[in-house]
Amino acid sequence: MGWQRYSSLYIPWCSRAKVFKKDISGWSTARNRPLSLSLTHTRPLCKKAMVEIPQTHRAVRWYPPSYKIRVEDVPVPTIENPDDAIVKVTLGGLCGSDLHVYRGTGGIHDPIVCGHEFVGEVVALGDNFGPNAAGRPTLYSTLKIGDKVVAPFTVSCGECHFCRIGFSSRCAHSQLFGIPSLSGGQAQYVRVPKAGGTLFKVDSILALLPPDKERKLSDSSLLLLADILPTGVFAAVQALQHPKVAPFLTGRPFPFNATFVPEIHESTKPGNLHSSDRKLSIAIVGLGPVGLCATVALLDMLSDLNVSTGLKAQVLAIDPFESRQAKLKTVFETVSRGGSAQGVEFVSAGIEDGKEIMKKWTDDVGADVVLEVVGNNSALKLSYDLIRPFGVITSVGVHPDETVPFTGTELYDKNVSFDFGRCPVRSVLPFASKLLLKRQDVFGGVGTPESLIDRIVSIEEAEKSYELFDKGKVGKV
Repeated sequence: MGWQRYSSLYIPWCSRAKVFKKDISGWSTARNRPLSLSLTHTRPLCKKAMVEIPQTHRAVRWYPPSYKIRVEDVPVPTIENPDDAIVKVTLGGLCGSDLHVYRGTGGIHDPIVCGHEFVGEVVALGDNFGPNAAGRPTLYSTLKIGDKVVAPFTVSCGECHFCRIGFSSRCAHSQLFGIPSLSGGQAQYVRVPKAGGTLFKVDSILALLPPDKERKLSDSSLLLLADILPTGVFAAVQALQHPKVAPFLTGRPFPFNATFVPEIHESTKPGNLHSSDRKLSIAIVGLGPVGLCATVALLDMLSDLNVSTGLKAQVLAIDPFESRQAKLKTVFETVSRGGSAQGVEFVSAGIEDGKEIMKKWTDDVGADVVLEVVGNNSALKLSYDLIRPFGVITSVGVHPDETVPFTGTELYDKNVSFDFGRCPVRSVLPFASKLLLKRQDVFGGVGTPESLIDRIVSIEEAEKSYELFDKGKVGKV
């Protein structure tokens, strides 16, 4: 982020706040971060913490109707609720779903502070945080000023029915960062509501490593946990856990492969599937950052299934951009060397070539599963064209407010199952964290042929970065 010298307010971020003014001096920069800060005559103003921050901060703002991005000075957010935290952003991300707003198709009609992907450091906590927060999500009693955190792109309380059963993206208190009512993470500071249920401590990710492993995790890779890596994992998990996919994993025909099977006479039970019926064909539509994450997650899961069950799979990754196809070929070579593609035949191709490859693979039957990670009707139509009868389409792309491009008759005639919707990031984070640690060769670098993150830029370059990302000329920023 781009820093400037500011006159600052010393703000105790809690109720009963008192404010007085001082001058900040001694700012120096390296890699766009402040290295030192000299203060005089400070005193704690709150039982929670005393935090020195600027009165205003730099933020990326979008203005309607479309394609208008500005980097501006705006007021720093403050604690509004005792469950809030304020996070000082170290890295914010540009996501494909940000383009819906950028292009004016996101259903937003007021100016906003953009972005829903960010990592940073906790600089302020509301009054509900502390050792006496018994019976609430753990972070209410353990989160401290200075902790390094990842924020999922939606708020989740961790306490309502939806959060308790794992559907955290539909939390009763859910809000999306980067909307008119909640400023986003393409800024230097962010207010996080329900922070004890929303945030994820970086220390808890590193704790997943075995004691003998080096605890190394690149800061830039942490940003992927805010949205795109969990969303990719969610697409793969949702597909592989679907009842219509179960015959390939268990070797037993539908509907005798489920958790619940009605009692029948033993003599009427069918035998196991022939090995030739257990080759799983999967297509991935869209090879942007989320599509790449979905592919890496899927390959890793299919490799594990090959080891545990002998499952064979074919994976076809489709995108009209040749640069994205080439990128994924490099990523596949990388994960193959790391043992995450056992038992998988893999091809990346354009749209028309992809259709022909799937026809050849399946004798014109179609894919058993399609992961749609674009979020528009052309991608949905392609998914339908690729899918076989009794197939599964799982769509995690953010769609505009349009009617889907199928009739009820078309869906009925193919027995197609659709799963649509937002990833429950907070619930999927344990799986995504494990994959992030395992695949630092893809997720940990910046700007290399196999890395997902293409570049890190100053916040002042936001307008140009949006323009390049919109035209497909740059990857993850």
